[in-house]
Amino acid sequence: MASYGNFNEYFDITWGDGRAKILNNGELLTLSLDKASGSGFESKNEYLFGNIDMQLKLVPGNSAGTVTTYYLRSQGSTWDEIDFEFLGNLSGDPYILHTNVYSQGYGKREQEFYLWFDPTADFHTYSILWNPQLIIFSVDGTPIREYKNSESIGVPFPENQPMRITSSIWNADDWATRGGRVKTDWTQAPFTASYTNFKADACVWSNGASSCFSNSTWWFSHELDSTSKEKLKWVQNNYMIYNYCTDPKRFPQGLPLECNNS
Repeated sequence: MASYGNFNEYFDITWGDGRAKILNNGELLTLSLDKASGSGFESKNEYLFGNIDMQLKLVPGNSAGTVTTYYLRSQGSTWDEIDFEFLGNLSGDPYILHTNVYSQGYGKREQEFYLWFDPTADFHTYSILWNPQLIIFSVDGTPIREYKNSESIGVPFPENQPMRITSSIWNADDWATRGGRVKTDWTQAPFTASYTNFKADACVWSNGASSCFSNSTWWFSHELDSTSKEKLKWVQNNYMIYNYCTDPKRFPQGLPLECNNS
């Protein structure tokens, strides 16, 4: 059930005309963006629930206008998706870590954070724990966001559609940095993000069936304990810069139902 490390074995480069590279015998993957194109990759396997880790080192220097993404996504028009997106910035200004959850093709569940370290100086681990009860986003083992299953109050939850691990780097200078006011400086190109130490302790979906025969694995019924809840509160009190559940102007008909369950 666990997949480790090798990008050649577990991933396909899906676009970019040579701008994505698998190096060091499959241990390192780099994605690059220039004025002509970005690049991306996705997992060969589809997964339905799991705990997935990826180490990323983001574009250094002036990364304004760029977006580096790492997410899970299913196929079709009513897709499910669990997102990490890293919004670049001017040198010296912090990256914004943007998170979102889609279910049945509907998102608008953004929470955004600054990080408590420089994500361009070294690799850090970004994790998605996804089980039937909840989704936990973590950075270096510290939970930053918990999204609970709220089906009991009529909110669809990603639980029926297998998803691939997907990643890309692309130009989004129409919105990514200060609402699009800061544009990409192409004299700094190519912009390169690096990936290593992939690990998927997850249920592989194949031929309409899951590789998981029981829920004995630790993450399948995992919930945050009191220590983890304190860490989550620390991140949200100190580093969260946007939460859709506290933005009533955006939802004049009332906040989304799941906001009462967070």
